[in-house]
Amino acid sequence: MKQWVRFRLNNQEKFGMLVDEEIQIYTGDMFSRPSKTDEKFKFAECDLINPCKPSKIIALWNNYKTLASEKNLSKPDNPLYLNKAVSSIINIGDNIIRPKSYNEAIFYEGELGIVIGKVAKDIEIDDAKDYIFGYTCINDVTAMDLVKKDSSFDQWTRSKSYDTFGIFGPTISTEIDPMNLQITSKLNDEIVQNYNTNDMFFNVYEIVSYLSKDMSLHPGDIIACGTNAGLGPMNEGDTIQVSVEKIGELTNKLI
Repeated sequence: MKQWVRFRLNNQEKFGMLVDEEIQIYTGDMFSRPSKTDEKFKFAECDLINPCKPSKIIALWNNYKTLASEKNLSKPDNPLYLNKAVSSIINIGDNIIRPKSYNEAIFYEGELGIVIGKVAKDIEIDDAKDYIFGYTCINDVTAMDLVKKDSSFDQWTRSKSYDTFGIFGPTISTEIDPMNLQITSKLNDEIVQNYNTNDMFFNVYEIVSYLSKDMSLHPGDIIACGTNAGLGPMNEGDTIQVSVEKIGELTNKLI
């Protein structure tokens, strides 16, 4: 397993690989043969930032069997998804800010995220692994009461695209098995989600293949694989922590 991070030190952005308690610095392009340097920094001294800069975030809906069963939904014929605006992204540890125009329920959704490693277009399932750089942790924050506000149109993209609703990181982990990862969400230190990626309807390779036939996927693009049972609302002052096994954890407060 390798874990890639980006960080800011002395007003400079750098990236590298976590090795014990240090970050081994690399230069060039993280996604295309980065060059290892002799430079290392203590992990504790570095201010982590998001591990990549996606050109788009795609989020799946109804991709877990347990949640589907709770909501009386069946497996869809193909992965169902929506867009989440990249302008929603905040850096690691930043606060989730309630929009001034919205005073209803804001939900946390702990998820596994796929990070694309090279341009993928019209690829098959058996080839999808070659196009995945690694995996990250996602909190797909959602203004849930907006979704059904208009009876003629489900407003998923709007509900997920408010500023500060896009949370991912802290690492991109490579060389791990995405089919068997435990995902946990804690609301004010109480476990509210605890599920495994083996409960997906569509696995990560099926997802990447399917989406690549709809659109070109680019290095750094993120696909949120959907959430499972236990998603729920947060109140102002609440702290939400989402962790994915072998990747790390994200902690944010709603204000």
